This record gives sequence, C-alpha cells and structure tokens, in this order.
Amino acid sequence: MDPTTATATELLGALADRSLSSRELLDHLLGAVERENPRLNAVVTLDAERAREAAAAADRATARGEPTGPLHGLPMTVKDVWETEGLRTTSGATELADHVPAADALAVARLKAAGAVVFGKTNTPRYAGDLQTTNDLFGTTNNPWDPSRTACGSSGGAAAAVAAGLTPLELGSDIGGSIRGPSHCNGTFGLKPSWGIVPSRGHIPGPPGSLVETDVNCGGPMARGVEDLRTALLATAGPLPEDAPAWRLDLDPGPPVEGVGGLRVATVFDEGPDVLPLAADVAASLAGFAGRLAGAGARVEPVALPVPLADSLRAWQDLVLPIEGAALGDEEFAALRGLEDTEGDDVLLHAGRAFVSRYRTWARADDRRQHHRAAWAALFDRYDAVLAPVMPTAAFPHNTDRHIAERLLDVDGTPVHHAVAMAWCWAFGTVLLPVVAVPTGLTPGGLPVGAQVVGPYLSDLRLLSVAGAMVSAAGPGFTPPPSAPR
Repeated sequence: MDPTTATATELLGALADRSLSSRELLDHLLGAVERENPRLNAVVTLDAERAREAAAAADRATARGEPTGPLHGLPMTVKDVWETEGLRTTSGATELADHVPAADALAVARLKAAGAVVFGKTNTPRYAGDLQTTNDLFGTTNNPWDPSRTACGSSGGAAAAVAAGLTPLELGSDIGGSIRGPSHCNGTFGLKPSWGIVPSRGHIPGPPGSLVETDVNCGGPMARGVEDLRTALLATAGPLPEDAPAWRLDLDPGPPVEGVGGLRVATVFDEGPDVLPLAADVAASLAGFAGRLAGAGARVEPVALPVPLADSLRAWQDLVLPIEGAALGDEEFAALRGLEDTEGDDVLLHAGRAFVSRYRTWARADDRRQHHRAAWAALFDRYDAVLAPVMPTAAFPHNTDRHIAERLLDVDGTPVHHAVAMAWCWAFGTVLLPVVAVPTGLTPGGLPVGAQVVGPYLSDLRLLSVAGAMVSAAGPGFTPPPSAPR
C-alpha cells in the first residue's frame, strides 16, 4: 500500500490489522513533507515530536486490543484556522504569528478523541479570506498539479497536502467555497456539511476565544475518498457542550444506495452564464460525468435553479460580508462606509456596502434566505441530488500582486472578478445545504475538475452514499498528480 495515494479508510484498515503501525505511517508522511513541501508550501507548522509520542501510544493501544475510536492511529493535518492546543495557530495573520492556544478547537478535540494523530497545520490566506492561499506570514501555496497555479483558497494548503500525499485526511472550513474550491483545483474530495452540525468553536475567524457559531461557516473533512469523509464527519458532528444535555444529532442515512440506477439527478450546468460563465473544458468535464451517470442508469435531467444565481450571489454578500466586515480595522471600515452614498449597484459596489451594512439590511437578507431555502427544499422533493459547477475554470495561474477586488479571472476570454468567482459555491452555502465535492476528470491540459453534489438540508449521510455511488459508477475517483511522491 502506498500511503501517499491510499485513502484514509484503507490506511485505517492497515493500522487495525497491524500490517502498518501508526509510527511507521507518521514517519512516512513526515518524510513526504520533507521532500515535497518545499515546492508546495502546503504544510506551515509541524508538531513532529508530540505526534510521534501519540503515534507510539496508539500502537501500544492497538497491541493491547484497545483502539480509541474510528480514526485510531491515523496521522492527519488541520487547516491553520483551527486552534490546536500547544501548537501555533495563525489563520495566516502576522499579528497571530506567536498565537499558541491553550485548548483545541472543538472539532479538533473530537478528531483526537476518535484516535487521530494531528501532526501539522496547513496554509490558508489571511483570516481565510481569499480565493488564493497566500499570506505575508508563510507565503503562497502551490498547486501540486502545476506549481505555477493556485491551490485555490482558503483551504488550499489542506487540499494540496492531501493531493500530494503529505496527509490522508484534513479538517478544512468553508464559508464561501473554501473546501469545495480547493478540492476542485487539486483533484480531491471534500464535504461542506449542513450548517450547524459540526461546531466551529475554536475557528479563527472569529477572534481567538470566540464562542459564537458563525452563520454559513462550516468545518468539514477533505480526503482522497468519500468513505473518509463519512468517518470524519461522524467523528466531529454533534452539539456544543452546553447544548448536549438536551440536543441530539441523528442524521438519517436513508435507504441503502445500491448503485446509481434510479437515482434522480438534476444538473444546473447551463444556469447563470450572465453572472458567471463556465470555461469550455470545465463544462465538458461536468457534462461527461453526468453522461456517464446517465449511462449507468441514473435519471439525469437539466433543471432551472430554484433561486437565480444572481440572487444567490447577492444573498451571500448580504449575509456573509457583514460577518467579515466586523473584523475590519477602523480605518478600512470607515473607508467602506463612504460607499453608502456612491451611485451604482454593480457587484463590487454592493459587496463594499455589505461589509458595513446595518442589522436591518442583514435581517431582510435573512428573510429572503428562508424563502430561498424553501425553494430548494421543493426541488429536492423531485431529485435526490443536484450536480453543479464549483467554479468557472480549473486552477488558474497565481495572481497575487493586486487586491482581490482588482483581480480578474480569464474564462475563455471573458474577464470575471475574483470577488464573484465562487458564486456557484455561495448558491448552496447561504441556504445551509450539504455539498460533497468530487473529481470529475482532467481537462485536456491535465488539470483537475470537480463537481458539487448537493443534497437536502441534514441529508449528509444519505448524500455521501449518493456521491460514493456516483464516483463508483462514473469515476474517476482520486488521481494523484504526476509530481506526487511514490
């Protein structure tokens, strides 16, 4: 078994039958980090010695027949937005360069309680706020398929590390596509769970020590297989400690999914080109995936979005950007307040106003959001899942010299602002739906393409079964980048 390409599920099986020890696996991964990370800059902080102690303890427990949980002995990394006890947590911000938390984020603590051995942290843009993974503290993360291109953001270090074989499992986060975009660009799998089932306590942003569960933001796993996502979700999902006396999570797995025959799959590939065009090579990969599903017996039908993409884009701006605006410095906040009296309503002006909007604006947006949720729920009365694009292009060349508001993405000759490039992800985030990002194949230029597999609210386990069946029927599953270590 090659630990750089095996799934976490396969590695857990080898750990359980003692054909591989946790210490051996950890040393193999640390060796991969030493060889490959200098060209990728995906892993930014290591905790090797404590991880070796934890791995050795896991091996002793295995020998006694006393595994600690479903992730027993599995080395993994976490995105550097999750607080980790005794291990630097920066969220890519220079002002947090020396921040060493006294306790783990709740999701990290649950992974450790399930037996995971956390050995490092992966790169993220400053406060997880960019389409690209770059910051002044650690620099830029490169895509393992082509280091001249972005790993996307904000879980770019996480996805690059999984794809390149530096870690078999990651804990990312996603408020606007930060799990799904990097999964698409690096050819990996990711789960953005239904909002509210994986606590975000200990996530930066908000500020260190915050107890607030941030609207729309989700913590979720990233890996090389769907079953890995299921295991990690079950390890992390559940109530906040203060809610536990009367709060239970019982995700219904639904009826067994025996292949894709009879599955009702809606596609929305042709929606919203006036808002966000789709590159021809990405569209072809998505269409090919949908065609293979249909050939395997799924009922695949194009449908109209129940909420127009432009409306979803504005909803995300009105609901999420005020959250980010709360963290702005006084001068930057005051400068954006000046946009309130500026004429015009293009998408960038609207975004600037949203950063400094009042509660009245947010409350009205929340009311619209509830109507959007009802519209999506009605669609899922007719379909098991929706297939949608992740973003308009495959991984694009690094573009970090300008502010994000000035950056443009070339979509087959059409310039698209980076500030709207994740609108396909926003469409599902604000309505709190679970999404599995799955690879659909490679472009003719050899870059990965992914799709969003979207399901009803709180259908996470059922959706993972559906996504797994889709990948089994239509492929390609995880494909290692040509440069991944062997």
